[in-house]
Amino acid sequence: MRLLTLTLAMTLGATLLVAEEDTRKTDERLNDAASLFTEIMTAPDRALPQRVLDKASCLVLVPGMMKGAFMVGGKYGRGYAVCRAASGQGWGPPAAIRIEGGSFGLQIGFSSSDVVLLVMNERGMKRLTQDKFTIGGEATAALGPVGRDATAQTDAMMTAEILSWSRSKGLFAGASLDGATMRNDLDEDRNMYGKPWTSSQILNSGATPPVAARKLLDALAKYSPKKSN
Repeated sequence: MRLLTLTLAMTLGATLLVAEEDTRKTDERLNDAASLFTEIMTAPDRALPQRVLDKASCLVLVPGMMKGAFMVGGKYGRGYAVCRAASGQGWGPPAAIRIEGGSFGLQIGFSSSDVVLLVMNERGMKRLTQDKFTIGGEATAALGPVGRDATAQTDAMMTAEILSWSRSKGLFAGASLDGATMRNDLDEDRNMYGKPWTSSQILNSGATPPVAARKLLDALAKYSPKKSN
């Protein structure tokens, strides 16, 4: 009986340690997402265009997305989607997402880049509430314009559900994620909310955001407090 009790205690202790470590990593990723957004918005002449940001319905931030290849290429990143409150004033709770993708061909090398997506309309918002979807396939996508005063003038940008950018080695530019899949990250959502909620259950739900998301939500409120028409 003592051995059984000791075994159960050790198992419980190990489980709690793993849960604490997972929560710590989630908090770090939320902080990284906030830092990514703030750094981009404060970079001279390289920020997300204000008029485009203010028209966006949702924002997706993926700090440190990995891209690697040895004959067969692949992409992988974890981040967060945040949508505006239903009133258009302020931002709702973040939902965790994963971006995954692959390519074939003679490729060798590994790199890391930060990824930013703006979801521009209601169709794009509905994509985010699905379990998964393909960027550039199920959801139309276009390279995002760069610069505070830049505007999305082309037909592709005006009609795209998603505009995409990446930042690598200090360079911030429009980037294509065509073929990559975005899906719910239920493990991360469990770390944030205590339950494996889906993006559909979180976005615009009025759920209380985790404390670690405060820095991100404050930055969003500072640079784009209200959606423009």
